Amino acid sequence: MRIASQFGISVPEEQAEEFAESVPYWTPFSDTTETLKELGRRGYKRVILSNVDRDLLRETILRNGLEVDGFITAEDVRSYKPAVGHWNAFLERYKASKESTLHIAQSLYHDVLPATKLGFDVAWINRYGEGNGGLSPNYAFNDLKSLLTILR
Repeated sequence: MRIASQFGISVPEEQAEEFAESVPYWTPFSDTTETLKELGRRGYKRVILSNVDRDLLRETILRNGLEVDGFITAEDVRSYKPAVGHWNAFLERYKASKESTLHIAQSLYHDVLPATKLGFDVAWINRYGEGNGGLSPNYAFNDLKSLLTILR
């Protein structure tokens, strides 16, 4: 577990594996499933950019009934956000443009900062009322469902 080692904490291999295997059982926030469905009904493509492996994300999506049009993982791009590999792969794989994309995310460090630097419009889901760290996302909401107020 990379983060544990950064803090000088030793995690036994067995516990690290248990943690990784628990990811698909994490439940999304209460507004996530319905908001993703509504975005699809409105014609938006929903692509997840994630720092987990493909198999874990795929199982999470299936187990929670999340409706998405695709995903790009750290495993795919061989790097972790905030490195820019996810966004470059997204643009290439989905033939998208920065101008037609709204990056929606909760993490300032992993998502808002790099997406903003790359020139994407960003909607920050600030569920915990954090300060913006000097960043200026285009939009900020307390929950994902509120995003629907700006999207037709």
